[in-house]
Amino acid sequence: MNGAGQPTLIVIRLSAMGDVAMVGSVLHEFIHQHPGVRIVMVSNETFKPFFAGIGGLVFHPFYPQHIHRGIPGLYRLFKELKRYDPSAVADLHYNIRSRFLALLFRMKGIAVKQLDKGRKEKKALTRPYRKVLRPLKPTTERYADVLRSLGYPFVLSHRLIRRRLPLPETAKRFFAQSETGKVIGIAPFAQHQPKVYPFDRMEAVIAYLSQRGHTVLLFGGGQAEQRTAEQWQQRHNHVQSLVGQFSLQQELAIISNLDAMLSMDSAGMHMASLMGVRVLSIWGATHPYAGFLGYGQSMDDCIQVDHPARPSSVYGNKPCMCDGKDSMELIPPEMVINKLREIGL
Repeated sequence: MNGAGQPTLIVIRLSAMGDVAMVGSVLHEFIHQHPGVRIVMVSNETFKPFFAGIGGLVFHPFYPQHIHRGIPGLYRLFKELKRYDPSAVADLHYNIRSRFLALLFRMKGIAVKQLDKGRKEKKALTRPYRKVLRPLKPTTERYADVLRSLGYPFVLSHRLIRRRLPLPETAKRFFAQSETGKVIGIAPFAQHQPKVYPFDRMEAVIAYLSQRGHTVLLFGGGQAEQRTAEQWQQRHNHVQSLVGQFSLQQELAIISNLDAMLSMDSAGMHMASLMGVRVLSIWGATHPYAGFLGYGQSMDDCIQVDHPARPSSVYGNKPCMCDGKDSMELIPPEMVINKLREIGL
């Protein structure tokens, strides 16, 4: 309890971007059901925008390369968090760093509950042979389970909740130039190559949307991605690369005003979900059954082809070959375009 008798819950999810965005979706709903709880969210400073607008939430930044590096740095982080006088700790990460922090809190007699990642079920889903292909518990429900185990009854709606934010001034022109009035976001990149739809096929999809008169906004990060996005911008009308032009907070505001998003199994899907935007997602080496479908998104909007070799991994860090072809090669551009047509694009 803090000085006012208000329970203080420390929530730890240090990385990665998509996972932290999913925590944002969960905490937005949690605070509506438990408005008397103060939340201290611990994560990489970059991800602070994911938690904007959550009443009673304090964001505590984690600096893994600087003051919180190594065991001495983690102990310093523990001392910083201890000043909040926490009543409980929810470890939504369960990696080496978060487990060390959890141990320190337990040694001080503070209640700690930790994430069950469901590794056994995920291994059965992704092994090369005798796969058990069934939907696993969504990661957002796994996060909610940790909060429930701390004594907070909590029901997730699993609905998209639109959070439309004011557009940055420099982005307003993108929404004024569409011939159809539709603005579509595309997040064509991912951290791991097996999750990326081949660029020539993605360009065919972009060309379709461009020819239809829709405005297409391209999201991503990194110099190589920026070059690819800028090449597509040069070759097609109504296509704009946003790579490297906006902060994360500004990107979220732009995403919140989109009509739809087309994404890989990547952070772009989870950012759009956090803003309540419908996502058509493309899946190759990974599978929505692993529990990482964007919060509130529909299986009907997942673009994939069934094959005994899929999925090869949970995170997309392993190649997925299907009868000598990469799993993404099973998805022709026409399949993506037909799905866009189905939703009126």
